[in-house]
Amino acid sequence: MLGLSGVVLATAALSGPKALAVGRDSAPDVLGDRFNLAGPGARLIHEKTLHHATVMQSFAFDELHGHVYALQLIPGGVRLPGESRTYSHAERHDAGDLCLNRLSMRGKVLGRMYLKGFGHGTAISVDSSRSIVGGAVRLWVECDANPASGYGRAIGRFPYAENTVLHSADRRVTVYRPRPGSSANCAALDLNNRRLLLRYALPDRRRYALYNLDTFTAGVFRPLIDVAQPGLDLGLPFQGMALDGDYAYQLIGSGRGAKSSSGPDNTVLLHCIDLRTGAVVQRHKSQVARRLTHREPEGLAVLHGPQAREPQLCMGFASGPSGGRKFSLYGLPTL
Repeated sequence: MLGLSGVVLATAALSGPKALAVGRDSAPDVLGDRFNLAGPGARLIHEKTLHHATVMQSFAFDELHGHVYALQLIPGGVRLPGESRTYSHAERHDAGDLCLNRLSMRGKVLGRMYLKGFGHGTAISVDSSRSIVGGAVRLWVECDANPASGYGRAIGRFPYAENTVLHSADRRVTVYRPRPGSSANCAALDLNNRRLLLRYALPDRRRYALYNLDTFTAGVFRPLIDVAQPGLDLGLPFQGMALDGDYAYQLIGSGRGAKSSSGPDNTVLLHCIDLRTGAVVQRHKSQVARRLTHREPEGLAVLHGPQAREPQLCMGFASGPSGGRKFSLYGLPTL
């Protein structure tokens, strides 16, 4: 039996929506290159299948061990250990039930675990730092799914455990609530600079907040900067985010055939945000992976190396028919 007493770290509210920025004169040098959103997309993985045939929601790289982790919603008809019945896809969506896939760098499924009550899986981050005791891989995923939407109201950190079912309230999940009362929480890590980017939603706004990772992990939520999410006026679904150095990257768009798409040439839109100012420094309608059917953007992550010749900003795409979705990854170069 899995426990239900999750570990919750202290919460701290940020007063007002205005941007808060740390002084640059005293800030340490930040490592990282800026990526070219208009650059050619290099195909890294082409139309592979996850454990289930549902859409990949997000992905992240464990470069230390040569793995990719990918989230997908559990499809209807699956009965997990400890469950008394099967559930429909809609029930799984509303409950925030996810399958976490562990893949090779070529996209082959190597293992999985299940996450119950976590959220939509909009973003995932991996911490496989050599300093982690026992060498365990720890994942950062939204958690505490809102039953009204299926999206997470907090950020959870937990060790990967093959072939297990983990509940959002389990004591193995460390829960962070940096923005109490918010929803659609998700996080991106920059391990080189020990930073965390939080995306959160309140009834009247959606924003990004940048934190020192070690301070955040200790339960002290003092943002270095808090900025508005761009592109909300376009009405396109949020599909992913990434953090590298002083820049945040955002992916929005719909698959072909969706009500919010623009027909055969569906909109896949990337933003680059300078986190020193909150300004959008590049916006680009991507033509990457145009030959894929469906072509729904799903996930954004940075690949540094040695798997990459140079750092790449990687985009995920879902393709194929409903009930038989596949995933592909493409990499964008630096400027």
